[in-house]
Amino acid sequence: MTRFFLFLFLLFSTTVFPQNFDINTLRSANLYRNENLDATFKTITHSYAVVSIGTPLTLYAVGLINNDPKLKKEALFIGESVAASVFITIALKEAIKRERPFVTYPEIQKLTTAGGYSMPSGHTSIAFATATSLSMAYPKWYVIVPSFGWATAVGYSRMHLGVHYPTDVMAGALIGSGSAYLSYKINTWLQKTKKKEIL
Repeated sequence: MTRFFLFLFLLFSTTVFPQNFDINTLRSANLYRNENLDATFKTITHSYAVVSIGTPLTLYAVGLINNDPKLKKEALFIGESVAASVFITIALKEAIKRERPFVTYPEIQKLTTAGGYSMPSGHTSIAFATATSLSMAYPKWYVIVPSFGWATAVGYSRMHLGVHYPTDVMAGALIGSGSAYLSYKINTWLQKTKKKEIL
């Protein structure tokens, strides 16, 4: 059922009807942006790799140092969520083959590097996979609020910088969060299987 709704969302996102919403919203974010924030949003958009790779690596290293199996397990879960989001995003980009907005609409100002296809947003997918898995591992407001605040800022930065449509960002957020949930369900199933084997 979840796959069906994801398929419908992606299908809807690439039809003609929401294209007006897509480009009009993008024009507002890109052409009428506060140019004083360009450098800030470039920093935010590039932070996705540092945070998404650094978070699980740091947690795992601390787990090793402190001989903490739980911390290492949580680090692996976050890393698996990010890896799953990368795999799904790449597959969908190649399947959908949506051109970048600055290719279709030359007036859109491209303010950062962007390669490959547009749908879904890889930066957003990875950021939301990190935020969701981190929030699932540590379900405290002081983890959840900044995590999703940062992921949302990464998503918005992709529009501000002119390299993604709003529906690319929304799809990325859905895929990233879904990847974390999928990783959680798989890990839960594997743990139950191991327990049954031991018994």
